[in-house]
Amino acid sequence: METKKTIYDLHEEHKTWLNKILFYKDELKIMDKRILEVAEKNTSKEVRALADHFSNQLIIQKEQIDILTHDIKSHELFLEAAVLDNPHAIDHEKFSDHKKHRQSITTFEKLFKELREELIDFLSKWM
Repeated sequence: METKKTIYDLHEEHKTWLNKILFYKDELKIMDKRILEVAEKNTSKEVRALADHFSNQLIIQKEQIDILTHDIKSHELFLEAAVLDNPHAIDHEKFSDHKKHRQSITTFEKLFKELREELIDFLSKWM
């Protein structure tokens, strides 16, 4: 059976996710700076290759953040359109839960955590 939620519940989740995404964007900037510091201090091919690897992973994470942000904002626009279509009934109307978005956020957070742990190991070894 499909879960239904109010527009207010969905909107609150969107806000929470977008705030988390802002946090992750800031964290990516910090990670990028640390990678650059290590790359500047160490000129060995091994360190350069690892620094490049992590830089590429950060680029992928930034792309995923852009995709997640777009998807969440698109769903928010869908909800806004529903309000405009029927503003008087919106308090009583239920919408399909956005499982796809929740799964995407959960997967992103899991992969981000794994990347952060790998990067911390790398930085602790080479800083």
